[in-house]
Order: sequence, then structure tokens, then C-alpha cells
Amino acid sequence: GIKVIELGQIAAGPFCGMLLADLGADVVKVERPDGGDGMRSWPPLLTNDEGEKYSGNFASLNRNKRSITIDLKDKEQVEILKKLCGKADVFIENYRPGVLRKFGLDYKSLREVNPKLVYCSISGYGQTGPYSQKGAFDVTVQAISGLMSVTGEE
Repeated sequence: GIKVIELGQIAAGPFCGMLLADLGADVVKVERPDGGDGMRSWPPLLTNDEGEKYSGNFASLNRNKRSITIDLKDKEQVEILKKLCGKADVFIENYRPGVLRKFGLDYKSLREVNPKLVYCSISGYGQTGPYSQKGAFDVTVQAISGLMSVTGEE
């Protein structure tokens, strides 16, 4: 009976949403109307029985979810998303810190719509601090932390 709205891209946000979906939550993935999550085009590209190509990576992290598109630059569509958040239990996002504030989709704004909403922000370097505005992927975090120095050859 848990309802989740996920504004997740590439891996971290979608992985979190996938875990909740695998456990039975109703997860609605919100994607851009101009092609959706960037991982949709990542290899390996596979072909289904109808001859349609899809990303195996995307499918693995977005199973058990429903997807919708919302143009965050369209105020009417953002209002629709806010109404969905009003009925949700959990909101997951992995945009850079501060991005969703521009659209009124930050914690403070959505708390006014739904005070019981659990708001999960995922970022590579935290919500504040000198690196908070930098994008992050697994290998960049490994490199900056020094972990990469012990995982193999130079």
C-alpha cells in the first residue's frame, strides 16, 4: 500500500525506487518528455519479441515501476505532479541539490502539500559543502575518495 514518486535518473535514484518496487510499493517513475531517463539509451541494447530495442541496464533498475512523463518547465504539469505527491507516501529524487527548488518540488514545498511525505534526496557529495553541486557517478566517487587506488592496476 506504499505509494512512491520517483524522480530518479541513471542509477542511484532508480536503484532506490527499484528496491521499494521489488518489496511491493507502487512506484511511479517521472521522466522527461524528451527521451526520458538517460539510461534508456545505455547498452546493452536488447530486442524484445516485438522487435523493439530497449536498454538492459534501464530495464534492470526500473522493473516493477510505472512511468509517466512530466515537463518540469510546464507549470500545469508540475501542479499535476504536486497533486500526485499529495497522495504519495515517499518521494525519491537524485537531482543536484537545489534543482528541484526552482520547480517547487523541494522538501519544504512538498511538505506543504503532504506533511507526511518521506522525502529522499540522493546526491554524490551531500546536500551542502564544497562539492555538493558536482555531479557524481560510481567511478568519480571512487576516484575522489581514494578507493580506486586499491581496486586494480593504475
